[in-house]
Amino acid sequence: MGHRKKLVKPALRKAYAQKLEREFCISERRACGLIGISRKCRRYQSVKAQKDEALKNHLGELATKWKRFGYRRLHVLLLREGYQVNHKRVYRLYKEAGLSLRRKKKRRPFQKRGRPQAAARAANTRWSMDFKSDVTSRGQRFRILTVIDEVTRECLALEVDTSITGARVVSVMNRVAFFRGYPDEVLTDNGSEFAGDAFSQWAYDNKVEQLFIEPGKPMQNGYIESFNGRFREECLNEHWFLNLQEARAIIEEWRTVYNQRRPHSSLGYMTPIEYAQELSKAS
Repeated sequence: MGHRKKLVKPALRKAYAQKLEREFCISERRACGLIGISRKCRRYQSVKAQKDEALKNHLGELATKWKRFGYRRLHVLLLREGYQVNHKRVYRLYKEAGLSLRRKKKRRPFQKRGRPQAAARAANTRWSMDFKSDVTSRGQRFRILTVIDEVTRECLALEVDTSITGARVVSVMNRVAFFRGYPDEVLTDNGSEFAGDAFSQWAYDNKVEQLFIEPGKPMQNGYIESFNGRFREECLNEHWFLNLQEARAIIEEWRTVYNQRRPHSSLGYMTPIEYAQELSKAS
């Protein structure tokens, strides 16, 4: 039986011809003659490759804007912009562009919280609250009160100031409740702002049940801890605030984008506002 001639794909022949031209400094005609392809084949540019290159560039632009988004969330953003592309192609271009994020080591999940948790399916079932801190370029430290709805994942408030007392927390709660009503429960740590008389009186007057995590166990308030991590990575770490006024403006703008434009994987890649609207339709 005679030996079969091994077939070489045209794309590989084209690559070989280009390599000969570069390494041996020969003409295009000579390189194509040695490889056995036409010069027309050597010069052909795939339309698909051009489209992939354009999509890869746009993917890089989105990844620059949303630095902590993986390929799945970027794929959702592309679909919302009208691109007809599946997740496999996005993943391939995502890897080729070197946009992969460094994976963090997963911790063992905490199996229970301070009390049994019912399956909440409505907004305002439980709000979670906590504090974050940062510093301006001039060294002025400030605090941020973060408030979220655990069911819809909406960020209800990001209050920024150098000092936030229990009375100030009550003022923020009343401002949020004016537009969406009071929650059934609030979950916080044992800080003086939450355990003090002002906040306790507010909870009693408005029939809001106070829940506290165990001291030294922030994992029992997992929703707010997860939100605070995203808030730190996507907002606080990305900006250098000149003063308190600029910090308030940038942080409030980020809150709007988080609620209205940022797809959330646990919500089926809907935004918190879209998920809240779906819940209201179902009820």
